[in-house]
Amino acid sequence: MKMRLPIAFSVLFVLLAGSCSTESIENTNIPSSENAVLVEQALLDIVNDHRISLGYSSLLFSKVAYDYANTHTDYMIAKGSLSHDNFSSRASSISSEVNAEYVAENVAKDYPDAITALENWLQSPNHRKTIEGEFTHTAVSVKKDSSGKFYFTQLFYR
Repeated sequence: MKMRLPIAFSVLFVLLAGSCSTESIENTNIPSSENAVLVEQALLDIVNDHRISLGYSSLLFSKVAYDYANTHTDYMIAKGSLSHDNFSSRASSISSEVNAEYVAENVAKDYPDAITALENWLQSPNHRKTIEGEFTHTAVSVKKDSSGKFYFTQLFYR
């Protein structure tokens, strides 16, 4: 499916820190870590609870976004740092696969649980804007690194 020109220009970039990298993930050894499924589900639930409390619609789970979120979480663990590296590629791929108009991403690490991650995202204007944005679908990947610290990637689209 070809991406329409207006969609290509309307991909929303939400950055936590630093700039997006053009580094290719093909050059990075990315082992797959086990998902913290209970933390993922808790985060999805509390994000939707937050949205509903403000009168917004709840977000539907997206398997497509989940696959991309998992790959990015594994990538961050392999690098040992937070990043939005290759976001434009993820956003374009998601847009092409599900005909999304906008794609956004929140990332985090070192928070002990879902509620702490959400509370910290809500303290950041850009992250809050994404969580409370006009999106229809989401998925969150939460995984632990070898030292037991959580890494989070949440993708949103409409």
